[in-house]
Amino acid sequence: MWFKNLQIYRLPQPWTISTSELEDKLAKHRFQPCGTQDPHSEGWVAPVDWDERLVYNIGGQWLIALGREERLLPASVVRQEVNERVQVHAETQGFRPGRKQVQSIKEEVIQEFLPRAFTRRSRMYAWIDPVNGWLVMDASSPTRAERLLEALHDAVVPLPVRLLRTERSPAAVMTQWLLAGEASEGFTLDCECELRAVNEEKSTVRYLRHPLEAPEIRAHLEAGKQPVRLGLVLQDRVAATLTDKGELKKLAFLDVVRESLESLDESDAAAVFDAEFALMTAELQTLLAALLAALGGEAKARP
Repeated sequence: MWFKNLQIYRLPQPWTISTSELEDKLAKHRFQPCGTQDPHSEGWVAPVDWDERLVYNIGGQWLIALGREERLLPASVVRQEVNERVQVHAETQGFRPGRKQVQSIKEEVIQEFLPRAFTRRSRMYAWIDPVNGWLVMDASSPTRAERLLEALHDAVVPLPVRLLRTERSPAAVMTQWLLAGEASEGFTLDCECELRAVNEEKSTVRYLRHPLEAPEIRAHLEAGKQPVRLGLVLQDRVAATLTDKGELKKLAFLDVVRESLESLDESDAAAVFDAEFALMTAELQTLLAALLAALGGEAKARP
């Protein structure tokens, strides 16, 4: 169990909902498979296959999962069938159908094909740290995270969760670090960054496996470009890419972290999962605390 991308939110403090209370709330919105005419379906599922609980609790750290089932109906298949029916209509009626009629034909095709379409299931995970007030989703984009957040809002009312806001913008801090040639709060610069102009052209340069103290990077910054991605390593334990939106992407737990799990019996999937989750959440607590300090702490409410 290793998260790869972090969308970071703050829980209300103090967090007063117990695991059993959250379990009951999520259970009312449990996942149900797609109906014959449903293109997709979402609901809460057990995060692990060997335990039916919807809230998996390891050492006070919680894991929840939003399940999704999608019917796979390729657009090319629909388009081909629509074209064939349009052609038949033209041959039998002597004229091609209009735009509204073509749309009606398309809707008929989708309705006919959906019940026969294959389905694909997936899970999106979220980690809840009730003590430190973190809600962190393993999602590659804010749009994907919003799906889980909306489902959580439906289950837990009220739930004043908010996106993490910091006193200093990630772009400003990343700029400072690149100009100084070093980071702070236990971070070191990795060999990756992306710089983008703030004008309408939004010209972009990317550096991969490249020394970030190179003079051309400083030249781009002095010309007005801003960092939108920057590779970082925390205490030689966790590597990640920080974005200007405060996301952490391409998360990697380095060898020094994973070596502590080498003595586990790999045939015991449950034990391995629990150990990985406990280790991951401990490392993420340190990572988030360091990130928050580097960005000047949480933004204070403005009067």
